This record gives sequence, C-alpha cells and structure tokens, in this order.
Amino acid sequence: SAIRQAADEVLAGQHDDEFPLAIWQTGSGTQSNMNMNEVLANRASELLGGVRGMERKVHPNDDVNKSQSSNDVFPTAMHVAALLALRKQLIPQLKTLTQTLNEKSRAFADIVKIGRTHLQDATPLTLGQEISGWVAMLEHNLKHIECSLPHVAELA
Repeated sequence: SAIRQAADEVLAGQHDDEFPLAIWQTGSGTQSNMNMNEVLANRASELLGGVRGMERKVHPNDDVNKSQSSNDVFPTAMHVAALLALRKQLIPQLKTLTQTLNEKSRAFADIVKIGRTHLQDATPLTLGQEISGWVAMLEHNLKHIECSLPHVAELA
C-alpha cells in the first residue's frame, strides 16, 4: 500500500527533514504521533498521484492513524521497539558474552589470585572461579530479561 511504502521511506531516512519536533514534548507523544501521521498521509497521497495538504488522497487521522489515541500508539510503539531491541540485540549479545566468559573461566581455571572483599585481601581463588561468578550473574539476569518478554509484548 502507499502508506506502507511511505513508512518504508521514512524508515530509510528519506523524510527526516519533515520531523522538526524538539526532543522535549508532552509525555503522551502526541506531537510525534501526529507529525508521523501527517508525513505518511502526505507522502502516500503523492504516491497515489495526489497532492500534499488539504486535497490529499490519504487522510492522516482517518487512513493512517485509524483514529487511535496517541496515548495508545506511543506506549505501544515503545513496547514494540523495546521488544525488538531485546530480542535482536541485547539477548544475543548477552548470550555471546556469557559464552565467551564461560570459555575464559575454563581457560583460567588454574590461575590463582588473591580474592578481595571489603577492599581487603581475602582467600585466594582462581581467576576462573571469579569469572564463573560473572557468568552466573549474567545467566541469572538473562533469565529475568527473557521472562519479562511476554509482558513487554503486551499492548500498552
């Protein structure tokens, strides 16, 4: 559809100059939501052979936004963005880091070092043991993040 093509163009950065809004806005995101609706409607109208403005073929509220409240759209968009970032970036990177540290923990299993607690020397341990503690923390927190995904996936 023309709206989808317009959205793809926005994602590709082809219409960045049409988003003059300041970073400081109301909490509901109304300015950003309406700005996006206007840009998409104007560009979709052009793609359909129409013109920008009042005589456009695609209406920003009726056709693009489908009369949704900014208080629904903006938080839901943030949930979608967070979910994608968690699934595609953070979780894979945490798994890679955990695997790498696990390998280092085994590689350094025989290197003895002084333990530290409360800024003082403590019982010796191996560097591998210390790194295994980091691995355990990463694994524990990764489980918490993964358990939060269904909640983040809910519409806001």
